[in-house]
Amino acid sequence: MAPYQDFYQAGVPATIETPTDSLVELIEQAVASGGDTVAVQFFGKTISYRQLGERIDRAAEGLRRLGVQAGDRVALVLPNCPQHVIAFYAILRLGAIVVEHNPLYTARELRHLFEDHAARVVIAWDIAIDRLRQQPGDIAIETIIAVRLTDEFSWTKRLGLRLPLPPLRRLRRRLTTPVKGVVTWKDLLHHRPIKAHHPKPSVADTAVIIYTSGTSGVPKGAMLSHGNLYANARQGDAWMHDAVRGAETVYAVLPFFHALGLTVGLTYALMINAKLVIFPTFDRPSIIKELKRTPPTILAAVPPIFEALAADCKHHRIKLTGTRICLSGAMSLSEEIRAAWQKTGAGPLVEGYGLTEASPIALGNPFAASRKPGTIGLPFPSTVIKLVDVDDASKEVAPGLPGELLIAGPQVFAGYWHNPNETAQVLLPGGWLATGDIVTQDADGFVTIVGRKKDLIITGGFNVAPAEVEQVILTHAAVVDVAVVGLPHAHSGEEVVAAVVVAPGERLDVKELRAYCRARLAAYKVPRQLRLVESLPKTMLGKIRHAEVRQLLLAGSSRRSK
Repeated sequence: MAPYQDFYQAGVPATIETPTDSLVELIEQAVASGGDTVAVQFFGKTISYRQLGERIDRAAEGLRRLGVQAGDRVALVLPNCPQHVIAFYAILRLGAIVVEHNPLYTARELRHLFEDHAARVVIAWDIAIDRLRQQPGDIAIETIIAVRLTDEFSWTKRLGLRLPLPPLRRLRRRLTTPVKGVVTWKDLLHHRPIKAHHPKPSVADTAVIIYTSGTSGVPKGAMLSHGNLYANARQGDAWMHDAVRGAETVYAVLPFFHALGLTVGLTYALMINAKLVIFPTFDRPSIIKELKRTPPTILAAVPPIFEALAADCKHHRIKLTGTRICLSGAMSLSEEIRAAWQKTGAGPLVEGYGLTEASPIALGNPFAASRKPGTIGLPFPSTVIKLVDVDDASKEVAPGLPGELLIAGPQVFAGYWHNPNETAQVLLPGGWLATGDIVTQDADGFVTIVGRKKDLIITGGFNVAPAEVEQVILTHAAVVDVAVVGLPHAHSGEEVVAAVVVAPGERLDVKELRAYCRARLAAYKVPRQLRLVESLPKTMLGKIRHAEVRQLLLAGSSRRSK
């Protein structure tokens, strides 16, 4: 037993039982034990575990009849909704692979992903289908299954949306749009359940591909196996030791296409027979209404969400005394946000650490007095770490000195889809995952992030590759050079900022350039600031010195856009 395990919450084991079954067995066991209790709640409508299992089996049969087989990739382009939960497990039931996508991605962003994974079948929010149809003929989409979110609203909510009022018409347009020439979600469920003897996947099979930004600006598909995701759910269950099976309410406020949202909402919550309250977006008025009716007992989110909810609870005088387990991840948690959250009456807000390649959670602060705010905590059960020299991963650093964090454990991914070179950069001999984060570890074993080796911007919990944003801006006729960096932001951790050099003889309309970016990038990637500069610092080989650009922008030595 490692010395740092003395600081675990009482009852948390040093190791978990490594899964030998797939996620198909996880959901089958959850359905059997959950029975008629509520599995999913969505805008007032509930689905029991028994109903959830039946719909998964019907959707699996529908996909089988469309030709989906083991090993096929099936793309999900969906917000959080009950259909997402059902589709996720229906795809896995066939031994096929779920490929998660942000449903707000532009046609350009979707193109690269579909070129890479080549999914032939797509289950998509009807709002996103037009962007899928903009893909060129070399993208091999054969079947699109359209999902209408409002189908899973309560009948009173659907009736209200039919009222001929301008605000409701605008809301309907944001939620759904008519589409033709597609298979509907109802069509998919219009089948008998799949036969019980149909082959199931194994624990080692790839379950999910989630794309994560790389320093090259080209997203890479992290392959997470059934065993990776099942193990991380069990590790979370061990860490959240006080959770009671069948008695918890978990809020799905993080998107399921985000690794943390997927693990908390789609595997962990269902594994413990929790009631999963689903929100398609982080819509504060909707969440406030739900907090008054059905507050969460377990809430995992990113710091900006905790900050916003703390402010809303203060404004509406809501006390969250029943919210016992609160986990913050994906970005650094400030003491100000932690203190504001504690005023809601909820349990202590603890910080954890993970990355997509670790399914995603690897370290966390204990839900006990031993926690150390400002650190990312201790290695999870069955997880080991070491700190190595930044330039030579074969050399461990001396105790107390900073080094690159390496992780090993059953949650570590199998590699990147069709990308052995990038895989070799992060999966090192001995099964170690190189995180790219520079950390220190104190005498008690608690880990603190002190820097980042990877050239990534983390804004609101999402990774942004500067190179991807730069590639888009450079296609604008008025731009001759650009550097994109992350600058500190009080609410989102970092904000995306672009230092732009205008081409000789050209005039640049900053508002038009921002609109140009919005048409080609997801909203969180669009620079919040566009600063015009005369030139950019570069190496002798012409490579931009991003660190110097960042310091110049922080010092205010460039001309800020209005």
